[in-house]
Amino acid sequence: MTQYEAVIGLEVHVELKTKTKIFCSCSTEFGKAPNSHVCPVCLGLPGVLPVLNKKVVEFGIRTGLALHADINRRNKFDRKNYYYPDLSKNFQTSQFDQPICEHGALTIDLENGEKKVIGITRAHMEEDAGKLVHNGNTISVSSGSLVDYNRVGVPLLEIVSEPDMRSAEEAKAYVDELKKIIQYIDVSDCKMEEGSLRVDANVSVRPIGQIDFGTRTETKNMNSFKALQRAIDYEIARQIETIESGGTIVQETRTWDDERGMTLSMRSKEEAHDYRYFPEPDLAPIVISEEWIEEVRRQLPELPQSRRSRLVLEDGLSLYDATVITDTLAMADFYDRVRMGIDDAKSIANLLMGDLSKSLNELGSSVDESNIDPAHVIELIRLMYDGTISGKIAKQVIPEMLKTGDMPKKIVEEKGLVQMSDEGALEAIVLSVLQENPQSVEDYKNGKDKAVGFLVGQVMKATKGKANPGLVNKLLKEKLSLN
Repeated sequence: MTQYEAVIGLEVHVELKTKTKIFCSCSTEFGKAPNSHVCPVCLGLPGVLPVLNKKVVEFGIRTGLALHADINRRNKFDRKNYYYPDLSKNFQTSQFDQPICEHGALTIDLENGEKKVIGITRAHMEEDAGKLVHNGNTISVSSGSLVDYNRVGVPLLEIVSEPDMRSAEEAKAYVDELKKIIQYIDVSDCKMEEGSLRVDANVSVRPIGQIDFGTRTETKNMNSFKALQRAIDYEIARQIETIESGGTIVQETRTWDDERGMTLSMRSKEEAHDYRYFPEPDLAPIVISEEWIEEVRRQLPELPQSRRSRLVLEDGLSLYDATVITDTLAMADFYDRVRMGIDDAKSIANLLMGDLSKSLNELGSSVDESNIDPAHVIELIRLMYDGTISGKIAKQVIPEMLKTGDMPKKIVEEKGLVQMSDEGALEAIVLSVLQENPQSVEDYKNGKDKAVGFLVGQVMKATKGKANPGLVNKLLKEKLSLN
């Protein structure tokens, strides 16, 4: 295996979050009754004419700018001719030789800490096809299929990478970063489970040192990051084994069977000329003005890569913390707004990544969908700073805060959660705990420092988590040193 290297390029299909389809006014809403969101235009019935959705072009410009690509001021649609049951017109309206975006780049972070630039060949607009609903678990074991045309005409942006990736891990990192960018710029929800982000992997192998590419296969039907990695790893191993045993790699389209953990042959792989592309006669070429491009550019948010770098260089966070915080635009914006009120980046990051995220996950919610805003977290951290509550009490306040939307101070007062910092009262409890746990006292005398942690826990238990942990530690060590 080490005598070969993989060459991987990805085609990522992103469903754009417009309210209506690319060439008609049918709804793009997901999950409705089969064939309920269709009309003569998207079904391609005789005599109909398409009308381009302007928002699709805007989303294409936005994506191109975010990927540092050239925006073609003049681009056009073409007919891509092929027969497949889910393609009601027998052609797909797509873009061939004049796409909206070309020559972009995306930077990924590798596991060894290095960065790698992956080239973006192009991004082009097109309409989605329908959806085949198989009567078996996969197409390869089904005896029949039904067609739902609701998805026909839903706007897509197909983003094609250069063959710059050399492992399944790099491919995953690329799709992960691309997904974050697409979500940041708000052109798609990227829900892989709903098909709004789909990935086709072009994979070939070649002996290390060889310049020419090997014969590639295209693998489809990967609806998760795990499936993407497994499919690519399987295909790399399959191709190497085929070559080593004297066989020949066939250029073909394959499907990923997740249950069996293998790729399966579907059909021979077409070339561009097989599709008999020609300019779409019912749509005029698109002319994009400089003013429109600059207007879209001004609306772009700070992108994930830039944001991570800022949190590391300016706020002193680790790359891991910065990556988690910037995983979604909502959490990244939330962090920045809390940071404006609290000058302690690490404490903010710990709270957001830890107890807050845990409580949000339990509710099945995200920070932008919750009952709280940055003011809640700012007040909560300040209550910990001034000793009103401990970190342990904060763990109780957060779920209540998310449930009711009440401010932390109100919750603390109403539930009597104010931290105990009365030294006299705590001293009596500490002495009682020491009397009740003579073995732990003996363990401490014998050099077992962990015994202090147990005793602290007993004091916290006795005070229902309200004791000031710092003061408890101080009192325990004082009393233990006297014994």
